[in-house]
Amino acid sequence: MDAATLTYDTLRFSDTPDFPETAEPVWILGKNYSALTEKEEILNDVTSRLWFTYRRNFPPIGGTGPTSDTGWGCMLRCGQMIFAQAVMCRHVGRDWRWNKQKPQGEYLSILTAFLDKKDSYYSIHQIAQMGVGEGKYIGQWYGPNTVAQVLRKLAAFDRWSMIAVHIAMDNTVVTEEIRRLCRTESCETGPLCNGHAGASDSDIQWKPLVLLIPLRLGLSEINEAYIETLKHCFMLPQSLGVIGGRPNSAYYFIGYVGDELIYLDPHTTQLSVEPSDSGDIIDESFHCQHPPCRMHVSEIDPSIAVVSDTLAKNSHRNSCISPDQSFSAS
Repeated sequence: MDAATLTYDTLRFSDTPDFPETAEPVWILGKNYSALTEKEEILNDVTSRLWFTYRRNFPPIGGTGPTSDTGWGCMLRCGQMIFAQAVMCRHVGRDWRWNKQKPQGEYLSILTAFLDKKDSYYSIHQIAQMGVGEGKYIGQWYGPNTVAQVLRKLAAFDRWSMIAVHIAMDNTVVTEEIRRLCRTESCETGPLCNGHAGASDSDIQWKPLVLLIPLRLGLSEINEAYIETLKHCFMLPQSLGVIGGRPNSAYYFIGYVGDELIYLDPHTTQLSVEPSDSGDIIDESFHCQHPPCRMHVSEIDPSIAVVSDTLAKNSHRNSCISPDQSFSAS
C-alpha cells in the first residue's frame, strides 16, 4: 500500500516497531527516559505532540486550488508540527499531556489555529499561499528554509500567542537583533507610549522567542562530525525538534535513542476535520497513538532546520548549539 494513501486506522493498527530494549537513554524534546522502565511515559509524551499529516477534502486553497496536500505538503505539515509545539509550550507548557476527553480551553484554541481552513493562523491554506511570496507556487514542495520563512511571517498575525520568530542565517545568532525583536512596550503607562520618554524596564514586555536555524550538515549526506552535536540538540530543555528527512520526504524529528532519530511521519492521508456547529473538534487523528518511527542518524538528509524556544529573557544564550560546538553569537 502506498504510504501517501494510508488511512489513519490502517496506520494506527499496523505492526509498528516498538522501542528497542536498551539501556541507552531516550531523549524526547529535552526529556530523558529509560526504554526499559518508562516505555509508557515515552509513548504518552509522543502521543501528546500534535501530529499533522496529509489531509484530503479540505476547502480549496485560494478558492480554486488543491483540496488535498498528498504528495507535496509533507514539509508544510512538519512546519505545522514544530510550530504547534512552540505554541503548546507557550500556552499549556511542555509537560501537558493529551487525553481522549473533549478538547477544551487553550488546547482547543491551539488546535483550531492549525485546522485546514483559510482563516486559521497556521493552516495549510495560509502556509501554501504565503509561500507564493517565497517563490513557491501552491502545490510545490518546500525545503526547511522556505517553511521557516513562511512561519516567521504568519506568526506576526497571531496576536494571541505573541511569539517572536528569528531565523538565524549562516549559523549565526545575533543577540542584539533578538533583543529588538522580543522587546515590546506596554501602552498602559500613558506618555511613555507617545514618544515623550523612553520606556523603563517595568514597561517592557518580553515576547517568547522561537529560534529557527537552517543548516546544511554535509554535501549529499550528513558529515559524521556533526552527528553527536545534532543528537545533543534534543537534550536541550528549549528543544522544539528538527525538521528535515530524506530528499523530497520531510519528517519532524523529536528525539533520539542510541544512533536512531525518533520522528513523526506526515506521510499518511486522513480526512480533513471540521469543527462542529458548537465548535467541538474530534481530535484523535491529530495525535500519533503508536510508537513513533525511527531512522539511523546517518540516513538523514544534510539540509535541516533546528528549532528551539526561549520563554524567558536571555535564555536564548543556552538554547542551541552548532556543528562547531556552538552556533556563533555576536
